[in-house]
Amino acid sequence: QAQLAESGGGLVQAGGTLRLTCTSSTSIFGIRNMGWYRQAPGKQRELVALITNSGSTNYADSVQGRFTISRDNAKNTVYLQMNSLKPEDTSVYFCNVKSLVRDYWGQGTQVTVSS
Repeated sequence: QAQLAESGGGLVQAGGTLRLTCTSSTSIFGIRNMGWYRQAPGKQRELVALITNSGSTNYADSVQGRFTISRDNAKNTVYLQMNSLKPEDTSVYFCNVKSLVRDYWGQGTQVTVSS
């Protein structure tokens, strides 16, 4: 069974950049979408960015123009480039892969943006 592993989180000052990486331990059959979600304490998990098999992308309004999602199918990897980070971006970021059969979730990586 595939497992997702996120990396790249950390502490950064406002205006800084981070790049998150999510890699699957094995190939996943029938991948539809790959995406990033985030969840801050006391809040619901929310979609940050999504990329489809065809390469179409969708972003939350709050990150549009600052974040970029991309994927490398050969490496079973999805990336999230985060620029111009704001304190309100502070959250645990989760990788998600939707296949024909099920959803896969990573354990999450903490992103903290100081003001």
